[in-house]
Amino acid sequence: MKSATDIDGVTTPWRLFEGYHPLEGAYDEMVAPQGVLRPHCETFVRSLETLSQPEFASRGEGAKRSIRENGVTYNIYGDPQGVDRPWELDMVPLLISSAEWAHLETGLSQRTRLLNRILADLYGPQTLLGARLLPPSLVFSNPAFLRPCHDIPVPHGIHLHMHAVDLTRSPDGQWWALADRTQAPSGAGYALENRIVMLRNLPEAFRDCQVHRLASFFRAQRDTLMALAPQSKDQPRVVLLTPGPLNETHFEHAYLARYLGFTLVEGGDLTVRDHRVFIKTLEGLQPVDVIFRRLDDSFCDPLELRSDSSLGVAGLIEATRAGNVAIANALGSGAIETAAILPFLPELCRHLLGEDLMLPSVATWWCGEPTALQYVLEHLDDLVLKRAFPTEAREPVFGRKLSTREKSLLTAELRSRPDHFVAQEQVALSAAPVWHQHRMEPRPVVFRAYVTASGDSYVVMPGGLTRVSSTYDVPIVSMQRGGGSKDTWVLSDGPVSAVTLLTPAGSAVPPERAGSDLPSRVAESLFWLGRYAERAEHAIRLLRSVVARLTDLDTTDPLELSALLRVLVELGVLPERFAERRPLRELEEDMLSFISKEDPQAGFRQTINELRRIAAVVRDRLSIDTWRILNQLHQDRRLRHGRRVQFDVVLAHLNRMITDLAAFSGMEMENMTRGHGWRFLDVGRRLERAMNASRLVRQVLSAGPSDDAVLEPLLEIADSSMTYRRRYFARPQVSPLLDLLLLDDTNTRAVAFQLAALTEHIRHLPHDPKAPSPTREERLIDQATAMLLQVDPRTVHRAGDPGSREVTALLSSIENDLRALSEAISYFYFSHAELRVS
Repeated sequence: MKSATDIDGVTTPWRLFEGYHPLEGAYDEMVAPQGVLRPHCETFVRSLETLSQPEFASRGEGAKRSIRENGVTYNIYGDPQGVDRPWELDMVPLLISSAEWAHLETGLSQRTRLLNRILADLYGPQTLLGARLLPPSLVFSNPAFLRPCHDIPVPHGIHLHMHAVDLTRSPDGQWWALADRTQAPSGAGYALENRIVMLRNLPEAFRDCQVHRLASFFRAQRDTLMALAPQSKDQPRVVLLTPGPLNETHFEHAYLARYLGFTLVEGGDLTVRDHRVFIKTLEGLQPVDVIFRRLDDSFCDPLELRSDSSLGVAGLIEATRAGNVAIANALGSGAIETAAILPFLPELCRHLLGEDLMLPSVATWWCGEPTALQYVLEHLDDLVLKRAFPTEAREPVFGRKLSTREKSLLTAELRSRPDHFVAQEQVALSAAPVWHQHRMEPRPVVFRAYVTASGDSYVVMPGGLTRVSSTYDVPIVSMQRGGGSKDTWVLSDGPVSAVTLLTPAGSAVPPERAGSDLPSRVAESLFWLGRYAERAEHAIRLLRSVVARLTDLDTTDPLELSALLRVLVELGVLPERFAERRPLRELEEDMLSFISKEDPQAGFRQTINELRRIAAVVRDRLSIDTWRILNQLHQDRRLRHGRRVQFDVVLAHLNRMITDLAAFSGMEMENMTRGHGWRFLDVGRRLERAMNASRLVRQVLSAGPSDDAVLEPLLEIADSSMTYRRRYFARPQVSPLLDLLLLDDTNTRAVAFQLAALTEHIRHLPHDPKAPSPTREERLIDQATAMLLQVDPRTVHRAGDPGSREVTALLSSIENDLRALSEAISYFYFSHAELRVS
């Protein structure tokens, strides 16, 4: 074993579990009661101990950095760290031996088959209700049982295409099922991301332990979904339906869509016409064959389910009933997500499958049965009370923690509405060691296993998502409560074959160009992503021009600084107080406070926040490197608090943000295929840049002769100082400056360059062949270009003279045309207006 620590020249080995004490009364996943390692964990621990402790800690930091840079988040509302809390991953995985996994895998597959049969009966003949194997009141009082879905045809009889089971162990090591997730189980994408991060940071341990890979599971899932297409197409269109970027697991939705090769859509991207589902794309409506939904049942169709939700697709149930689209999981599958069904599973398994239930559930009583209610009332101190139905979800109630008055109130509610409650035995969750503060500590864990349909059987993911409690004494493991996660390693007794979702080498792959599946919503989001990226850069460049002068007051012209401040106030970048005359020290303090703190008037911060929000909407369309850049920009948006901030620090901060935005622009230009998505992104950027440049020049020209001092900063803001000096080698003058910033179509910052780029883009956008030609967009950009050609810089000698007033009027007209162009693009491409008006 390698040495781990050198103390006074003496080499001592590093012991990973030195000082570790398992939780009393709980099964520890790695350490037996005698304090020795469980046999299947020895190889992993030996592999880690060959690293030095600093090296292991360094790899842990590397994993955190990867998660942060990749923007892996779990949205927690009200979290002091912000809504987008970085995903927490512990570097010590949960290890499951090969022999134990074989038994667990069989039990999980049986459980999924059983639940699928129950759903088929409940939404079909309902013989289980007639035979009283399931109480009718348990089903019909459950809001998750969807009556409109009764007798809807389900392709291949598969209601559960994806099933998740939350598992823990009893103190003697027996696996128990805590809950079933049957609507839209989450976490599989996080499990995959955990695996990728662990594989990159602990490759030696992964190799030494011979860990089963996850790709076979996702390949089976993808193949099953594609086989569900009603018309048995060779290339069916499968979409992944997400509630949107505000959903807590939106990262996973975008991640899985990219990994599986499906189009990520929101409810507004889809429409139902003639009992068929279509995706709204730039080329028009395209039929959808299969919907892999991450949306709960009741939100899927506002016509027949929840009318107060706009997340779903109006008419979706009717299209499903007509057999024109397949939905996974089948609508209504949430009816068995209730814990109230757990007490009935053993008998149902014997009746439906002719087998004993292999994977027992934690002891559960549904209070709708008189005998169960009586038992619960008599043993309240030993039980956990929960709402029976997910739509009435509340916090679990631990009987032993209730006061006498609280018990009395709960008892009264139990007697009045017994069918709305379940009680479960208060179990001690199994525990696993986590790396915390440079040592191993035990934490309660819950293992979520995943099962997917594959042909006429089911496949279990050889791994899963292990969730970890935030502290050792928290009885509930929940990501919303600040918990973390572990990768789950299923060990093999022999070599593990590499499996991939990619087409095998040697197989014929026909060439394919950009598809026609760009949803209009995505095109709109890319359009605004371009606009906000440019808007953010412009605002930061404006602020930097002021900060640079305050950083070096010895060489700053006071008149130039004063004029610059007035321009920024008129542009709305700075509040009006910055245009007032006041002592320099007071101005400096105010500027530092404005930039370094969360000033509500600091509009550039709102712009950056909006930029990241829009980027999250189209995350599945952005490369990993592009997302890292945007994520870094978001992390750079604040200066460190807790110490006095100096102007040189602020200047470096703004420079870094501009560099991040420049990197994003470079990724856009060099790494995006030139499809409609890229085109709309660049249209947004060019449109915003043209308007910003025009507005800035117009503001300088309308300020008056005294503000000619702002010409030098104007060149800096437009990133054109070097070009001007190389051409003229003179102090800035209005006439050549106007030529450079307005008319020079070789200058990428000039208005003329932006109009030329917009003209080219609009010519290549999809057009309705029946629409009038030229289109409204083409007429507007031609009109703006013609207006720009009327600008004659030679007539302008100083700001505020008659020549500058004429240029100002022309620029104002150009800006109006550009605003109208933006509205026309939105109207015709994003709103799906059917008629073009000439």
